[in-house]
Amino acid sequence: MADSGEVPEDQGSNRAPTPVSSAAPLLSRSTATAPFHLDISTFTHTPFYCEENIYLLCKKLCTTEVADPTGGDLFVVFISNEEKKVPLWYQKASKRIDGLVLWDYHVICIQGKSQRNRESNAHPLVWDLDSSLPFPFPLKQYFAEAIRPLLFLNSRYSRLFRVVHAPMFLRFFASDRGNMKDSQGNWISLPPKYRPIIAEDGTMNNLNEYIQMRAADIVTNLEDFIDGVYSSKYGVVVSERMLEEFFSRI
Repeated sequence: MADSGEVPEDQGSNRAPTPVSSAAPLLSRSTATAPFHLDISTFTHTPFYCEENIYLLCKKLCTTEVADPTGGDLFVVFISNEEKKVPLWYQKASKRIDGLVLWDYHVICIQGKSQRNRESNAHPLVWDLDSSLPFPFPLKQYFAEAIRPLLFLNSRYSRLFRVVHAPMFLRFFASDRGNMKDSQGNWISLPPKYRPIIAEDGTMNNLNEYIQMRAADIVTNLEDFIDGVYSSKYGVVVSERMLEEFFSRI
């Protein structure tokens, strides 16, 4: 059942999207595109393991020279909130015409200006392996079409964003995939075939440190945000407005 006519309540599934049967009008898709195109099928993608998909995506962007070799222009962004109910549009898992899905959390990669193109007019790009939008897609258009911030301003569905600098994420992220098992130890969704990711320091699992977000964690000062995102292994939690401002500055 829909809550206040906005989006439906989730049904308790750990990572499966909330099904939505009612159709909604499809907004016109922006014609803006990225300056280059990569075949999305060449990237590793396991449904409902978005954090691992993005981990591998960052590595590939570095090794293929699409990003800086160290990943300095890449930022991993976890999207969630205290309710674990975050609406996103143009998601492939949706059955709606507008692609709306209510996730407990989602993970994307945002690419800022690299050392090679810092003086150019290049715009930040979003890499979202679960989106039906062009891949990659300019951040400004992604916000307008996939996030639609004005629709849920000051509501229980407002999104929080944990921004982690990719070099930190690639060193310290770890997951034993325990979040994808039910109380009986059965897989909710089959795991990737490769081994679980272990952090450089030997940590076996810290996924919850990235997913958990509270309004009290939000950083509101841009300078504190910039300092924290480059120094904290778990990144910084910010609002939608601050996220856009950060990527307009770097």
